Amino acid sequence: MGRSSSLLLAAFLGRASCFYLPGVAPHEYMPDERVDVKVNKLSSTKTQLPFDYYSLPFCRPVEVNNAVENLGEVLHGSVIQNSAYEILMHQQVFKVLCRMEVQVADVKKLAQRILEDYRVHLIMDNLPAATKMIREMPDGKAITMYDRGYPLGFVGSKDRPNTIDKTPYVYNHLRFVIKFHKDIGFTGARIVGFEVEPLSVKHQYKGEFSTDMDKLNLLTVPVGPDLPPQPVMSKGAQPLELIYTYDVKWEHSDIKWASRWDLYLYMGDDQIHWFSIINSLAIVLLLTGIVAMIMMRTLRRDFNRYNEQDKEDLQEESGWKLVHADVFRPPPAAIFLCASLGTGMQLFAMSVVSIFCAMLGFLSPANRGGLLTATILIFMLMGVPAGYFSAHTYKSLKGTEWKAATVMTATLFPSVFFGVFFILNFFIWCQNSSGAIPFGTMVALLLMWFGLSAPLVFLGAFFGFKAKLTDPPTRTNEIPRQIPNQEWYMGSAFNVLMGGILPFGAIFIELFFIMTSVWLQRFYYVFGFLALVLLILVITCAEISIVLCYFQLCNEDYNWWWRSLLTSGSSGLYLFAYSVMYFFTQLDIIGFVPTLIYFTYMFVFATLFFLVTGTIGFYSCYNFVWAIYGAIKVD
Repeated sequence: MGRSSSLLLAAFLGRASCFYLPGVAPHEYMPDERVDVKVNKLSSTKTQLPFDYYSLPFCRPVEVNNAVENLGEVLHGSVIQNSAYEILMHQQVFKVLCRMEVQVADVKKLAQRILEDYRVHLIMDNLPAATKMIREMPDGKAITMYDRGYPLGFVGSKDRPNTIDKTPYVYNHLRFVIKFHKDIGFTGARIVGFEVEPLSVKHQYKGEFSTDMDKLNLLTVPVGPDLPPQPVMSKGAQPLELIYTYDVKWEHSDIKWASRWDLYLYMGDDQIHWFSIINSLAIVLLLTGIVAMIMMRTLRRDFNRYNEQDKEDLQEESGWKLVHADVFRPPPAAIFLCASLGTGMQLFAMSVVSIFCAMLGFLSPANRGGLLTATILIFMLMGVPAGYFSAHTYKSLKGTEWKAATVMTATLFPSVFFGVFFILNFFIWCQNSSGAIPFGTMVALLLMWFGLSAPLVFLGAFFGFKAKLTDPPTRTNEIPRQIPNQEWYMGSAFNVLMGGILPFGAIFIELFFIMTSVWLQRFYYVFGFLALVLLILVITCAEISIVLCYFQLCNEDYNWWWRSLLTSGSSGLYLFAYSVMYFFTQLDIIGFVPTLIYFTYMFVFATLFFLVTGTIGFYSCYNFVWAIYGAIKVD
């Protein structure tokens, strides 16, 4: 019980040690037991286009086998396969992997990938290969951090000895530093670290080549950084001889198996995350004070004045009570509004459940692709609340075309996003990238959509239409009241734009870390902080929407339905604007397709964020309007 409590507390504070699900048990390796090394993919932060490992001239095993992949791995572009590396437990060896005659076309491709800063990803005992680096913090302390994978090569410069300026060099020697842990509680040893030190060496040998070290007279042993590196001369017309080698070094470690992911999950100084929380709480306290003032002072005064029994002494009605006969008038495009609210509620429920499961450790990075797989599945299952809220809201608007409303809720936004990704997938496929979604996977997603999500939306809509509906507290006139001219600062455009600033301000610091993990290919695992930020976001969206809705009604503008959605939802516009700034200040993406990928994904994410925050704002205003008009007496 003590360990479970500590894990939950650590997850809440953003320092969660990796939690493993049943079935992901540690493996104890006995001496001389084979340790498999699997190859994953090639990735680059400059292109955002992953490629198959064997798309480049690397040594292949006799038979290449694909590992079983889940939906998340496929969508990430992972292609996990076996490799030609032969590693035995506790055996420190130097081996020649193979010798290759690389043809001109492959030489040019290899040089291009090096210039594009591609990294190679390997897997051992479910641990990703990592390169160690020492980073100096602002306080002067040096910390050890790990980057996933190792660089494919480097570009020569005048400051680097034995290299030619602007010439690519390939890392053709890998030094595996494998950390293991032993304990009296189990036999054998557990692997708790997988480091890779890449080196570039222009191997030289005498006599006939052989992969048998007893027969090969290799002149570049021992391998070190002082040896001449292996260039990849893409401008020449000659094939390239490449000799791949590796050596293995075993190191004992005090790190326990359950904590071996901690180095990968390091997210920097936690003070930044706490600053984000404190910054968001300041916004919430400000809004809460404004809402409290409206509720406790202004509204109480309004209630006392509007409910005055002596009608002769009551002055002419003014303020928000004056529009009581129009405030519940159904808005235009009610079906589209309800479809947006249903999808927003589906996304919000998915976010809450996904973050909660991640906080408890059920979506550990040890389960590759698990987070994305679980998120998609949870979204499909949340079709019930989507249909329920859409149908119930549409029923309160006196809508009669309930079938059209339900179909639009189930299909409108999913079909738009699916169409966008289908077109984007065509561009990725033209680049021969493994990030292109296979046709079979797209069919599987469509089957999940039509076979699971859509029926659940109809099920939720059935219960939503059957649910008891509370009658509006006031009756609506047949003839709409004319809305007086509004001051510029009370106009719909200005109010909508102002309403999105505070919700975005509540999350933008944490948003930086999320975007860094996505676009700079790092792990994000501080879901405890993310849960707090989500809670603060909900409160902020609700309060800013209520405040602006109250001011709108006081100015006798009763068209609050759509504006309540757009007010807090406009934070999605600020999110997209921030993504544009992030692109030019933090990223080094090159090429048309990678740029298209970035802005397409960020536009979709900003739209999803708009739906979530807009839905929170709408239902906050919905309950607020029902409450205040139900508390007054109307003839």
